[in-house]
Amino acid sequence: MAIVELVMPKMGESIMEATILRWHKKPGDAVKVDDTVLEIATDKVDSEVPSIADGVITEILYNENDVVPVGTVIARVETAAGATVAPSPAAAAPAPEAPRPAEPQYQTAPPRPQAAPAAVPASGEARFYSPLVLNIAQQEGVSFAELEKIPGSGTEGRVTKKDILDYIANRGNHVQEPEVIREAPAAPAPASREITTVAATNSYGGNVEIIEMDRMRKLIADHMVRSKHTSPHVTSFAECDVTNMVRWRDAVKKDFEKREGEKITFMPLFVEAVVKCIKRFPLVNCSLDGDKIILKKDINIGMATALPSGNLIVPVIRDADTLNLVGLTKQVNSLANAARQNRLKPENTQDGTFTITNVGTFGSLTGTPIINQPQVAILAVGAIKKRPVVVETEQGDSIAIRHMMYLSLSYDHRIVDGSLGSTFLSAVATELENFDPSRGF
Repeated sequence: MAIVELVMPKMGESIMEATILRWHKKPGDAVKVDDTVLEIATDKVDSEVPSIADGVITEILYNENDVVPVGTVIARVETAAGATVAPSPAAAAPAPEAPRPAEPQYQTAPPRPQAAPAAVPASGEARFYSPLVLNIAQQEGVSFAELEKIPGSGTEGRVTKKDILDYIANRGNHVQEPEVIREAPAAPAPASREITTVAATNSYGGNVEIIEMDRMRKLIADHMVRSKHTSPHVTSFAECDVTNMVRWRDAVKKDFEKREGEKITFMPLFVEAVVKCIKRFPLVNCSLDGDKIILKKDINIGMATALPSGNLIVPVIRDADTLNLVGLTKQVNSLANAARQNRLKPENTQDGTFTITNVGTFGSLTGTPIINQPQVAILAVGAIKKRPVVVETEQGDSIAIRHMMYLSLSYDHRIVDGSLGSTFLSAVATELENFDPSRGF
């Protein structure tokens, strides 16, 4: 007999934890390799976790709706001698986390504060912090002593993303908090939360309807707040004349669909232009790890896609620089359809290096998008509108009706300065304006 541990798999570079949606097995149930044991969800995608061994479930360590850090043991399987055990990518998931600078600063230095009786939960055990919470604390300058004083709303009093972000948002308004905690360590947390809840409940006035956020909306909200707390956002704007591109698409779309079996939208054309410009300005295709710049050699373009529920998800076109226009079109359509039908796989939303969001689909002229962490830039394309504009020709200036579009680029000012961000944006606009109307597909 042997015990095999099933761990929470890592679902992407920026995913530090996942929520358990549903257990398909219970203690005592027999499982085979690749049998679905549970369903999990991240802020990007839902997924199933299979068994990595033949055997019997002996222990389930977390409940449904619990938020569990990646690499954490979530269940144990007892196997018979000679039973099949599959290689587990989940088991290898924690390894990449070791080099991250956020963890050593909190996990190697603070053993002494963890042992202090006043800072531990009622059980007397050292308080556990997920890698994501430690990362946020390190980036926002929250000391370990402060972290120990934050009331936790998670399992066994653990501090969640929401807890630490709420603390950071209200940091300046809690000057007296340390005194209160010293006088009564356990009491202030629930009292403070209760008072806040009552005040919020009593503040609703008039004829209102209270709607509970669904799970995905909560995850998106957390992801967006974390992005704003992580990156100093700057947004630049540009206008471009896409008349040639619009006329070309109108002229070829029927033949394209007849030959390729796919409808061609503007998104593949935007992706094509962005890829060309990333090759000229590779620094917008990177991420930051502390004070290290991780320059990505792969160009994986994420495209924000609206779901029927109104939520957004960002499937990724991998190796977009290796695809021609037909290949890009097929990838765009396939991923968009899979997203709308809830058929995306975890790998479809992983490893994006740059994101495009088409706010023009909903009629917006432009927008100020929030960076999709851990990327450093995101491009928004607005609605294409006919407008009278001044056209410069060899014969002189004239006013003509042209198809015009606004572009906006939000970028992380820690690494992308205004000069680079504006130059890259102008390059994309120029690429779209210089679209060759005589090209084929």
